[in-house]
Amino acid sequence: MSGLLAGKRLLVTGVITDQSIAFSTAKLAQEQGATVVLTGFGRMSLVERIAKRLPEPPPVIELDVQNTDQLAGLAGKVREHVDGLDGVVHSIAFAPQSALGGGFLDAGWEDVSTALHVSTYSYKALAMAALPLMSRGGSVVGLTFDAQFAWPVYDWMGVAKAGLESASRYLALHLGKQGIRSNLVSAGPLRTMAAKSIPGFDQFEDEWVRKAPLGWDLGDQEAAAKAVLALLSDWFPATTGEIVHVDGGFHAVGA
Repeated sequence: MSGLLAGKRLLVTGVITDQSIAFSTAKLAQEQGATVVLTGFGRMSLVERIAKRLPEPPPVIELDVQNTDQLAGLAGKVREHVDGLDGVVHSIAFAPQSALGGGFLDAGWEDVSTALHVSTYSYKALAMAALPLMSRGGSVVGLTFDAQFAWPVYDWMGVAKAGLESASRYLALHLGKQGIRSNLVSAGPLRTMAAKSIPGFDQFEDEWVRKAPLGWDLGDQEAAAKAVLALLSDWFPATTGEIVHVDGGFHAVGA
């Protein structure tokens, strides 16, 4: 077997449609020699149906990152399919509608706390749930949307992503002693289900396409997925706590 990820065992979360970054990550990972296990939440039958569109239909494990029992049992479920993990992909985010679309000042703590739990704390929770399966050289990679700015309509999800970026640095600090890396990929706006659920998110699109030095393809999930795979591979052995921008260079020139 050959490929960038030959022999790697990966856990990939967040595959809901075949237009997601997570789906492209799983697809390219398999093409590069990895064995993939997916997790799904909610509409499991939908996730299982989408999984069948991958080159090699992988097993799908139910995982609600807010469910402590499911997190505690994750390692055992994964062991039913692979004997360990070399990488974990965190592609999980959610915020109630009240916390998005311009409602920043009015959103209540109950909705905000849900956004922070699912989109921020779950990064650490998922890594710790998978940790018993990981050894030195392992890699945890998450997905963010540049949190150094306050974006219109992104509101509390922007705060959650800022927390995610900080959590990745702390995870890098605390897991580094075990030889496990933590990095994020910051993708530009893509026409995914996640983006479509944010009222007004499409207002970023024209500006991004116009100003990104390399241009920007709103339908190309593979660019971000390739960065995820690179960070999961052995080619970044001494890189941790990093955020790799895959946004056509927009972050370098500003709005």
